[in-house]
Amino acid sequence: QVQLLESGGGLVQPGGSLRLSCAVSGIRSSEYDMAWYRQAPSKQRELVAVIGRGGTTRYADFVTGRFAISRDNAENTVSLQMDSLKPEDSGVYYCRLFARTDYWGQGTQVTVSS
Repeated sequence: QVQLLESGGGLVQPGGSLRLSCAVSGIRSSEYDMAWYRQAPSKQRELVAVIGRGGTTRYADFVTGRFAISRDNAENTVSLQMDSLKPEDSGVYYCRLFARTDYWGQGTQVTVSS
């Protein structure tokens, strides 16, 4: 059974940092592209960052230069380092694994507020 479990969310002040982690079980994540999405209240879920099997990365324009996605194949995890956070970065952050069947985690809440 494939499971994705996000962690690391919380409350942070504007300008602060958080590091999200997505632990994958039941499948070797190194063989698949993975991504982070986010969803703010009353808004559609949107792509934040993608990391390919070979480590190539792609970011949404609104996070370029502030966020960094990475993967640890030995630990079967994908992380999202978020710096210079803004209130508009608040939302639930989800991890996704692109396979023949898409897999999603349950999400972790990020709140950026003073």
